[in-house]
Amino acid sequence: MCTLLFNSSYPIKFYITLFLIIPFQLFSQHDNDTSTRRLQPVEVKVYFVQQPLMSLTSSTQILSSNHLTQQSGTSLTATVNTIPGIRMEERSPGSYRLTMRGSLIRSPFGIRNTKIYVDEFPLTDAGGNTYLNLLDPYSIASLTINKGPDGSLYGANSGGIIRIDPKGFGQIDNQTEIQLTGGSFGLFHEQLSLQHKANERYQFAFNQAFLRSDGYREQSALNKKTFQTSHQWQYTDHNQLRLYVLYADLGYQTPGGLTLAQYEENPKSARPAAGSIPSAAEQKAAIYNKTWLAGLTHQTKLTPDISHTISIFGSNTDFENPFITNYEYRKEKNIGMRTYLSHTKQSHPSLAWQMQLGTENYWGKNDKTNYSNNHGIPDAPMDEDKLNNYQLHIFYRAMAQLWNKWLIEASLGYNKNNIRYKEIYPVISVPEGSITFAGIWMPRVASSFQVNKNLALRASIATGYSTPTIEEIRPSDRIINTGLQAETGTNIEIGLRYALASQRLLVDIAAYRYNMQNGIVRQINELGEDYYVNAGNMDQKGVELGIWATLISPKHSGLIRHMNLHSATTHQRYRFGKYKVADNDYSNNNMTAVPNWTISNTVQIDILQYLNLNLLHQYVSRFPLNDANTVYAEKYNLLQAKLSFRLSNIKRTTLQLFVGGDNLLNEKYSLGNDINAFGGRYFNAAPTRNFYAGVKVGI
Repeated sequence: MCTLLFNSSYPIKFYITLFLIIPFQLFSQHDNDTSTRRLQPVEVKVYFVQQPLMSLTSSTQILSSNHLTQQSGTSLTATVNTIPGIRMEERSPGSYRLTMRGSLIRSPFGIRNTKIYVDEFPLTDAGGNTYLNLLDPYSIASLTINKGPDGSLYGANSGGIIRIDPKGFGQIDNQTEIQLTGGSFGLFHEQLSLQHKANERYQFAFNQAFLRSDGYREQSALNKKTFQTSHQWQYTDHNQLRLYVLYADLGYQTPGGLTLAQYEENPKSARPAAGSIPSAAEQKAAIYNKTWLAGLTHQTKLTPDISHTISIFGSNTDFENPFITNYEYRKEKNIGMRTYLSHTKQSHPSLAWQMQLGTENYWGKNDKTNYSNNHGIPDAPMDEDKLNNYQLHIFYRAMAQLWNKWLIEASLGYNKNNIRYKEIYPVISVPEGSITFAGIWMPRVASSFQVNKNLALRASIATGYSTPTIEEIRPSDRIINTGLQAETGTNIEIGLRYALASQRLLVDIAAYRYNMQNGIVRQINELGEDYYVNAGNMDQKGVELGIWATLISPKHSGLIRHMNLHSATTHQRYRFGKYKVADNDYSNNNMTAVPNWTISNTVQIDILQYLNLNLLHQYVSRFPLNDANTVYAEKYNLLQAKLSFRLSNIKRTTLQLFVGGDNLLNEKYSLGNDINAFGGRYFNAAPTRNFYAGVKVGI
């Protein structure tokens, strides 16, 4: 770990952060100040039950609803990028892609390698798609981010787990809020949040949002409507029901990638016509997604030590994608169940233990039809395929805590995935077949030791496993790839947490090495359609540093009433192993789309009694855009700011005015480059300096 940290090739910003900020924080704190706001929760729910943060064996961070709205609140991108080890991009408004400890080389249009849940319900469907862009940030109570492969408990993944807690579950207060935001490039965002505790046993929440934007680039408009409701009913002392329903109607235009010359000449333009291939605007390139997602969970306490949880969930998606070379319709239906028994016991004052045994089953039905695209109108049929898949996951976990200091846990998961396909049009001699990813056992062993009340050490070794998604098996080139293999690998990790008893300072450091086999890599053909290949071995090494500190404790007088700092630094040294595509040898090259360095610094300041200023700086180093490492995205610095003014309560009504800005340094950069792009069309220009303002009313 020391070898990774102390390296002369590291940028000066890292040493400034490490050797100036940390000592300042360490020597400016006072343990006896109990008025400090919590920087991270004292306890978190990662593995089935609440656990002290200091005893966790995983690299875990929490983003509260306050964190998610510290900037504009229209997107999750800026806030999620404050977590070390995570990279989130927005190629155009509404078009998310995200990677956890991985490369965006596999995630050109969405999310791969990562499993995302809303409470107990997978947002990641049976086919591997995760439509995170359907959620509105204002409807989220918190995000729990658990980095590193954990397929032993949550099914196939090699990057990590994100658990989303929606508003309405857990402890809530009666509250109604409405927020209106307007800004540059035709931005308008309306958000309504209602939380109500009817009595001691029943509570519910309703969230509704409307978001529109013209976008910075041509052909990049966004229109999104979201409705979400959560209900929690404790119908007896030992039994609880939770219901979650989401409906989203999302539409956003896709401007396409530009060559370097086009990007420099006019970054606002959409992809122009090239030869016989029309432009993105001519073809009305866009994504339209209408999705229902629902889940019902029942929890019961069978005995004082044993509980049972069962969840059923399902989703229905109508997906429409006028693309430059074709017009695709997708109908995706999913249904599943997750259930487990949990046994917890305090056998002795110096011994506590728990076990969980469960299963998760998911069925998916995917109908895909492609037509030629005649200027945004579906024309002649091109392809029609049906793909049905089934995922089986069985898991077991055991944990023992000795003397309230030493925690040992082990888990084992079994995963199997089967895909059956039928090619209906055009007619071929063998239209049906199946692809089976044989069952695999995935173990994880981990331990943490609390040296004293301030310091905890941890270590783990885990197996990662990620099967190709339906969109990789049958990508936009419309050829069913029966030879694509699942990613597998082993992750070894060590880390430490240092926290002052008053929670005024928390430092979290992790170092890991993940050796991946059969890494999945995106390639592009001459029509701009994507397909996927296995890249052999990938050697992924990383160091992550997170710091949460209270620089000035809350007080009732003076200009600066309170100040918090959150700093995150990530260093990733990712290399291809033996990797050849046709006659091209990319072995030992830097992994595509992985910056060596990302640094984030957030400062939140309470000024006088009613003003709050949030400053966010993010630095991303240059990184390769193709496997050959011949084209790079240049480094950039982003600066965002939001100033909020809280008015005095009038009776029971609160009023907050806010104004903010993004890309205040007016950097020219691409937030969501096209990877391995054919014809050099790598660049998707991000907005220049822009502003927003709004009002929030609470009752």
